[in-house]
Amino acid sequence: LLGDFNGWIPNPNYYMKRGTDNETWWIELTGLTPDQRYGYQYWVDGEIKIADPYSALILDPNNDGSISSATFPNMHPYPNGLTTGFVTVMHPGRPDYNWQVTNFTPPAKTDLVIYELLVRDFVSAHNYQTLIDTLDYIANLGVNAIELMPPGEFENNESWGYNPSFHMALDKYYGTPEKFKEFIDECHSRGIAIIIDMVFNHAYGQNPLVGLYFDASTNAPATNSPYFNSTCPHPPYCWGVDFNHESVAVQDYMDRINKYWLEEYKVDGFRFDYTKGFTNNGDTPFDQGRIDLLKRMADEIWAVNADAYVILEHWAGNTEETQLSDYGMMMWANATHDYANALKGNNGNWGWATYQGKGWSEPNLISYIESHDEERAMFGMLNSGNQSSQWHNPRDTATALHRMALASAFFYPIPGPKMIWQFQEIGYDVSINVPCRVCNKPILWNYFNEVNRQRLYDINKSLIELRLSHDVFRTDDFQLALGGKLKRMKLNDDDMNVVVLGNFDVFSGDINPAFQHTGMWYEFFTGDSLNVTSTSAQINLQAGEYRLYTDQPLNTPAITNTSVFKAKTLDATIYPNPARDFVNVEFTLEGTTDVTMQIINLNGQVMKNIQQGRLMTGEHRLQIDINDLPFG
Repeated sequence: LLGDFNGWIPNPNYYMKRGTDNETWWIELTGLTPDQRYGYQYWVDGEIKIADPYSALILDPNNDGSISSATFPNMHPYPNGLTTGFVTVMHPGRPDYNWQVTNFTPPAKTDLVIYELLVRDFVSAHNYQTLIDTLDYIANLGVNAIELMPPGEFENNESWGYNPSFHMALDKYYGTPEKFKEFIDECHSRGIAIIIDMVFNHAYGQNPLVGLYFDASTNAPATNSPYFNSTCPHPPYCWGVDFNHESVAVQDYMDRINKYWLEEYKVDGFRFDYTKGFTNNGDTPFDQGRIDLLKRMADEIWAVNADAYVILEHWAGNTEETQLSDYGMMMWANATHDYANALKGNNGNWGWATYQGKGWSEPNLISYIESHDEERAMFGMLNSGNQSSQWHNPRDTATALHRMALASAFFYPIPGPKMIWQFQEIGYDVSINVPCRVCNKPILWNYFNEVNRQRLYDINKSLIELRLSHDVFRTDDFQLALGGKLKRMKLNDDDMNVVVLGNFDVFSGDINPAFQHTGMWYEFFTGDSLNVTSTSAQINLQAGEYRLYTDQPLNTPAITNTSVFKAKTLDATIYPNPARDFVNVEFTLEGTTDVTMQIINLNGQVMKNIQQGRLMTGEHRLQIDINDLPFG
């Protein structure tokens, strides 16, 4: 053992003792000062210097210099000139964090609305303090869980985090362990659960367990490694160095790490990356051994915290996923491509991305329109939307934002847990591949100041609040009619029934609402009432239009109104209203000026440009032909 306590000099007094199991090595240190940090390493066979595989914090001589003191103040100094490589930091006798929330109850799985984020690309300071300062924005949206992309120590500083090196250590690039605990405490005080992304399919070369058993001649783990496979057994889905999940040593490693995050940081669960790789039997759709390994891991997690979420990015066959769901685990369901196609004005059906669509008995499927791994829906519309209609073009920003609201109306009401990707709620439209897939992305908080994006945020907020407030959105009695471009959803419950209608086409169309009964129905977003005398009477929907009907009156949500435009220096009178063939516009100019008019629809899309040229000071009355505009 080398460390600050022995000047980093090899000393026989610091030889470690071999355990009676012939597998572990240990030493007991005395004379340490309480509440003082120490660095240490293991020096193996006089050849390999490694940090502790179970480090809670490490020093990285290559990357720590670029971490600001604002993010990580008073970092323990690296022992320059005394050793090389990664160093473990221990802090014996440190004061315990004073948790403010000690009795947090996480949301039920079926109620989960998860906000997935990467700290680096969410706040420019990329630290937990700034994230804490931003929590009110997330809480106001109404989500009840935050899923952090891997916060554990990864190689270098700039990363998504899926190149893990120390699974137990908190990466210092985002802040201190104390600040991370404060972030979780603040989330819990707002009713927000914390889920962290954990990567146990693989590790990378900086992981000390890789270094302990590495064959330089093959540039791969040695065949006697109790932790890693010498070659990845499930190509082509191979990254880094592949863990041997059949090894008891790996299982013990995972259990200890999962327990640590649950107990030390009070996280509420995990999303495990690529769990289909937890096997040595190849890339197979069904593997009973893999199922058993995942059940074993989940049991160990639930023995620590019975309410912990266990979420899998699995991508195996439905037969296997059904067993895992029945056991209480949740699975990711990538509905991105179907939503994206529908949003572009093409066909898209995401009925399979519901738990009943997969034939499951439990609502353990987490569907999403966007995730960290998929192209942004707004970018897809703006670059390849269906342009066949001159009045409704998904490549127009205002129209695309309106269509994102349409997708939201066909997302949140579906029973089962949901997830959104950061800034989806304001229509983030920078491609995942700009400037490269895992590169830093522009952080566009200014988007929230744009009225159409505020409106999208408000619609997301209102749908989340609606979903969490009524049992009908937890029902197991629902029907989805998502084929074609005119789509319908029906949810049935003793207290309230719901019908959602939407037109994903770029042209208007008629749809059979198939109301559950006649009588009064109420449109959620507008508060308009509808006396239904025929449950199948066709309803006309404009392109991109959506309606959410309930058979109980609800409070109309407060949503930013994009249809109100008021000039700063011009009062105008417009009549008749409503108008059919023409409108008169009367206004007074205080000086000679060039005048241009635009007619803009409720979606913010310019429908007509009227160039009037230069007009003189005084009163003006213009008559504008509107015969060429569509109804509405």
